[in-house]
Amino acid sequence: MSAEREVWREALGVVLATSAYGVSFGALAVASGLDVWQACVLSALMFTGGSQFAFVGVFAAGGVTALPSAVASAVLLGVRNVAYGMRMSPIVGTTRTRRIAAAHFTIDESTAVAISQGDPRLRRVGFWVTGIGIFVGWNLTTLVGALVGDILGDPRTWGLDAAAAAAFLALLGPRLARRQAVAVGAAAAVVAASLTPFLMPGLPVLVAAVVAIVVGWFNWMGREAQVGEASTGEAPTGGAAS
Repeated sequence: MSAEREVWREALGVVLATSAYGVSFGALAVASGLDVWQACVLSALMFTGGSQFAFVGVFAAGGVTALPSAVASAVLLGVRNVAYGMRMSPIVGTTRTRRIAAAHFTIDESTAVAISQGDPRLRRVGFWVTGIGIFVGWNLTTLVGALVGDILGDPRTWGLDAAAAAAFLALLGPRLARRQAVAVGAAAAVVAASLTPFLMPGLPVLVAAVVAIVVGWFNWMGREAQVGEASTGEAPTGGAAS
């Protein structure tokens, strides 16, 4: 029971941090030219922070004429959720109804909390608590941000632009227990940062993801760790993928 409470605590911590970021989106969406109700509908239906910010960023720069580019940017950033869905499919439940319901809640944070658990039951708890909690919190704070955007001012002043990133890094930290995980993370970060000035939003993330796929496919650096564990008689302590 204590393990389940720990999962709830971890999930709710992520919910609070990510939901706070919704205030920033609501304020920026209205500042970009969207109405309050349009910002709220976007959060309810799209529900993936990176795609939403990409959408309002491009829309703010070009207005209605840039709408196709805004949609394309949002879709590119949302492609990663397809990979998350394949990873989460055996975790969220065996029935088609549960899998369909889980599709809307499959985001960075719910996936990260779920796969950080070792027990299948706790993975389901982490996924659903995080996904549903962020959905409710994100939509509420989007409304708040859209309504009080002018009063709030620049969301970066309050540090809200970094809330979600900080929460995700806190979840990522414990996963970096092996050299392979560290190498993949560092290489992907370098690739994404290097390509960001030259490619449209969304593409650097997808290109960086190829790094992880290639390293995982060929198990680079993973074999050396396995050989070392076998020779010393040590058991694995948690890998980069689960």
